[in-house]
Amino acid sequence: MLGTPAAPCFSGSLAVGSRRLPCSAVSGRDARPARVDDVHELAASMPHVVVETGAPGNPVYQVGGKSFVFFRNPRPDAFDAETGERYDDVIVIWVESEDDKAALVQDPDSPFFTTDHFNGHRSVLVRASRLGEVTREELAELIQDAWLSRASNRRAATWLAEHR
Repeated sequence: MLGTPAAPCFSGSLAVGSRRLPCSAVSGRDARPARVDDVHELAASMPHVVVETGAPGNPVYQVGGKSFVFFRNPRPDAFDAETGERYDDVIVIWVESEDDKAALVQDPDSPFFTTDHFNGHRSVLVRASRLGEVTREELAELIQDAWLSRASNRRAATWLAEHR
């Protein structure tokens, strides 16, 4: 929604519209690997955010009563294919559209994924253990887009006007 990259630069190039550019061509302010603390900081820094407590005590970041980022408890649909162990570090991030979701999950090298449980749901999943495969700047854009996809039109328009 910010009009720049549609997908993070985890595979050496970044989709910008219908073109792919090398990551170095779009590098910016904070190219260090993203961390879980960044998810919390970035989500909490968006305006009008309320942090609810989900099960089992995991934070759920909301705007206007709508979740845009949350930390998921282990579920049977997200597990290690070799061991069968459920992932205990899954983060759910909303996206604006099914096209945005597809752009993030289609590359097999992407840290983003989905499961059958999330078919038709405008969100992607990422394991905390793989966050370092995207930069903090890319994570910031994803979280800002998540917030924009869930905020009211008025709040989104105000935020966009202040950040152009």
